[in-house]
Amino acid sequence: MTDAAPGGPFGVRLRSAVAERGNLCVGIDPHPALLESWGLGVSAAGVSEFARRAMAAFGDLVPAVKPQVAFFEEYGSAGLAVLEDLLGEISTAGALSVADAKRGDIGSTMAGYARAWLADDAPLACDALTVSPYLGVGSLDAAFEAAADSGRGVFVLARTSNPEAGGLQNAVGERGTVAQSVVDEVRRRNDAVSEGGVGSFGVVVGATVADPPRLDALRGPVLMPGVGEQGGSLADVRRIAGSALPDTLVNISRHVLRAGPDVETMRSVVAELSHRYRFVDAS
Repeated sequence: MTDAAPGGPFGVRLRSAVAERGNLCVGIDPHPALLESWGLGVSAAGVSEFARRAMAAFGDLVPAVKPQVAFFEEYGSAGLAVLEDLLGEISTAGALSVADAKRGDIGSTMAGYARAWLADDAPLACDALTVSPYLGVGSLDAAFEAAADSGRGVFVLARTSNPEAGGLQNAVGERGTVAQSVVDEVRRRNDAVSEGGVGSFGVVVGATVADPPRLDALRGPVLMPGVGEQGGSLADVRRIAGSALPDTLVNISRHVLRAGPDVETMRSVVAELSHRYRFVDAS
């Protein structure tokens, strides 16, 4: 569990972390095939050891660590206990935690998700949470409000790389594509609460999409998966992020984790990637 951070809102804390450590975000994704390749049991105990080695490899090198929640949930309460401990370890390492849970619902159910992940006293409180807007961006208001109240952040899915996404996210309405309308709605919420500074509400845009939404007016962070083994390049990151590049977290997980289980080998890979994906000079 992470406590309310003394460094201000998530957007401000993220800028500070990026200035110190670069723009690389690494995921902790202990799916069964990786557990087996690392010689670990496909169990909560295996996930715990996987997370321990991953944190030893890069917890102090990157600005943000992104646990994929599904790979902890599948072991029930034991897996969630590992996740709870991991969120605290990420904070101790000086990184920000991005819980990749992709929550999205309406009314009191969304409020429950917001309390579970974004409230100061929640066992699973993270620094930022991924959320899905496809019941309407307004359905996420409980998450926006909880994040603003506790100084945390949200990353809203806007334009994702999976092949099934294009038909929905590129559908055109009165305000352009669905993906662009999501970005615009997040921008509007940043305008309302950020008082002219960087916002804490961001979007997720895949690095392999040929038709990304415009991000220049977002005034918030971008989480960009799909780089490396999934096909996205440094040139793609620059093309898609545009003027939002300094506030973009480049998420690379598979390339790093497949270098395991040796901690020093993973650490070397992350050090090289951190140097490559640094878009802000250290202050």
